[in-house]
Amino acid sequence: MKTLVIYYSRKGENYFNGSIKSIAKGNTEIVAEFIRDAVGADLFEVDTVKEYDKSYMVCIEEAKKELRENARPELKANLNDISEYDNIVVAGPCWWGTYPMAVFAQLEKLDFTGKNVFPIMTHEGSGLAGAPAALKKYCNGATVGKGLAIHGADAAFSKSTVERWAKENLL
Repeated sequence: MKTLVIYYSRKGENYFNGSIKSIAKGNTEIVAEFIRDAVGADLFEVDTVKEYDKSYMVCIEEAKKELRENARPELKANLNDISEYDNIVVAGPCWWGTYPMAVFAQLEKLDFTGKNVFPIMTHEGSGLAGAPAALKKYCNGATVGKGLAIHGADAAFSKSTVERWAKENLL
């Protein structure tokens, strides 16, 4: 079984247990790397042409506006073919109850027929939120598997949890 992790992750200012903290590597990227290391997955980072504001508080307002408008931000690179993969993990931070709109901009370009997709969400209290429903909507033809929610502030300490989930669901 070959696995791909498609992920969006925010570096810099992030929300941690009620306060704003700056981080060098985003929480979702940390989790994606744990999956890569556990099962030999390939990684694809979703990255927008127009960067979100460096201020976390401004960024979440930008994210709310994108969600209201059902926006599809332009991406720096697009993944066009996932035919060699059996499992696709879609990982991102929980922004207003779902993935960042940039994730959907990528998912809509792909053919998920016959694939297994798995939601991963890093969050500060909302768990998987709308991630499973979003994958059912945007990954036509896929089977949505068991997801994993990782508390963002604990991402760096979640290696054993993520490895266990990856080995149980992706091998």
